[in-house]
Amino acid sequence: MIALKNATVVHLNPADVAPGVDVLIDGTEIAAVGKAAAEGVRAERTIDLAGRLLMPGLVCGHDHFYSGLSRGIMARIAPSTDFVSTLENLWWRLDRAIDRDILAKGAVICAMEAVKAGCTSVIDHHASPSFIEGSLEVLKAGFEKVGLRGILCYETTDRNGADGMKAGIAENRSFAGLVEAERRGRGKQRLVEALIGGHAPFTLSNDGLEALGGVVRETGRGFHVHVAEDAFDPSFSHRFHGKDALRRLDDFGLLTGTSLVAHGLYLTAEDREILNARDSFLAHNCRSNMNNHVGYNGELPHVKNVVLGTDGIGSDMLQELKFAYFRHRDAGGPLSPGAFARFLQNGNEILHRCFGESFGRVEKNYKADLTILDYDSPTPLVRENVAGHAVFGMGSRDVDTVIVNGKIVMESRSFRWDAAAAYAEAREAAQKLWRTMDSL
Repeated sequence: MIALKNATVVHLNPADVAPGVDVLIDGTEIAAVGKAAAEGVRAERTIDLAGRLLMPGLVCGHDHFYSGLSRGIMARIAPSTDFVSTLENLWWRLDRAIDRDILAKGAVICAMEAVKAGCTSVIDHHASPSFIEGSLEVLKAGFEKVGLRGILCYETTDRNGADGMKAGIAENRSFAGLVEAERRGRGKQRLVEALIGGHAPFTLSNDGLEALGGVVRETGRGFHVHVAEDAFDPSFSHRFHGKDALRRLDDFGLLTGTSLVAHGLYLTAEDREILNARDSFLAHNCRSNMNNHVGYNGELPHVKNVVLGTDGIGSDMLQELKFAYFRHRDAGGPLSPGAFARFLQNGNEILHRCFGESFGRVEKNYKADLTILDYDSPTPLVRENVAGHAVFGMGSRDVDTVIVNGKIVMESRSFRWDAAAAYAEAREAAQKLWRTMDSL
């Protein structure tokens, strides 16, 4: 048992601030919360937080760990004037250059970076066309080495031919079977779940979508896919299939209550109605959209389930929260900081639906996925202004300690193993990745 004493418990949504609270962690869950709850309790570890903030762990709703070794990339990239050429010249060359070793070393670093930013869970969308079979197990091993929770899938696409598409479908099916076996065997101890992945409607044939729909029904997992990130996607769908992109996915039974659509900048009103009717999620990736110059999603107020993701630009969700709010304001949007705090909180609902357990509250019987921040505020921190502090004040620099599934994975910004060696290995892997890209 772990006892956390004298914490200031903070919830972003519904907003709440409760100082002087003790929290007991027993196994993977919170056993008790309250003033003096740790009084007289014999715990294996007692930590006096001395008023520091204790909040539910942050969730990244859409990420690409395969892009983790692209920071400062020095491969030769041809000029890219639009979204599709950026995919062809950069990202589709990068993912083809990934092998087992590069993926293994990059996964560990990305998981560490997520934890350092206060993230306890990442929903990842993976691609490595030259290493498909077994890739999700390698990615899973990186999550588990660091202690990060994750929901993983493979990005099925037909852009590498029919065999590549079939291999992607098989990898999703195989990995879903693996985590289902762990659900029955390890139960609450497991850290990783599965979705079924596809790249985007414009790189998926009807045969591919039909096969993926079969895997969704067979495994009971939702579908994770990019849709309408750029205007090209819906235009392609109309030209070659005569329907909106999301309507096309829905026709193959791919939209469920655990399905996750990334971006959605150019969804039609009918698309949004379908998304809401299926109770699916939309992952808003503001910084990525700005970086790719694809536009802005001004329809967030009309989407039922919005979560925040990064689309591969790290896993710093407090920074993503800031960008999402400021870009919304810049576009003349009506939403308050509290709405974006709710979007960030919504990632926990995906976890709940996929893992079948309770996430996102510092309350009894909820999973002990927690972040401790050493945040010194020059102004009062109260329930009415929590979202304002999150947007205008709190940052990853304040993250001190992270607990996932009841285990301390980072304490006082230090891991319990040789982090420096992991970074050194990642730098070597990055150079190998860039050299391979230049050979393609």
